[in-house]
This record gives sequence, C-alpha cells and structure tokens, in this order.
Amino acid sequence: MELWIKIGSAVLLATMFVVIFPKAKHMLANSPKGSAQDWLGALFPIVLVILFVIFLISLV
Repeated sequence: MELWIKIGSAVLLATMFVVIFPKAKHMLANSPKGSAQDWLGALFPIVLVILFVIFLISLV
C-alpha cells in the first residue's frame, strides 16, 4: 500500500508542475519590475523582524 501512495504522490507532483509551470512563466514575463524604492520598502520590515528576533534571543 505504501508503494501506491508514493506513486500517487509522484504523479500528483508531476501534474502540478505541468499545470503551474506555463502560468508561472507567463506571470514572470509580464510582471512589473521592482524599483530600488520598492526593494527598500520590502527590506525595512524584514530588518525590523530580524532585529526583534535578535533582541528576544538576547533576553533568554
């Protein structure tokens, strides 16, 4: 029974790639490009979270 689960999972994974890959390729080709301001706006909250985690670790 375990072999059939592995085979079924492999088939579902391959099907997912076949269905998703063309759509993802289209989205990447037609998506707007990010400017430096956009990247800085995304980087700021990430840095804040990292600093907060470091602060929490230092309290332990």
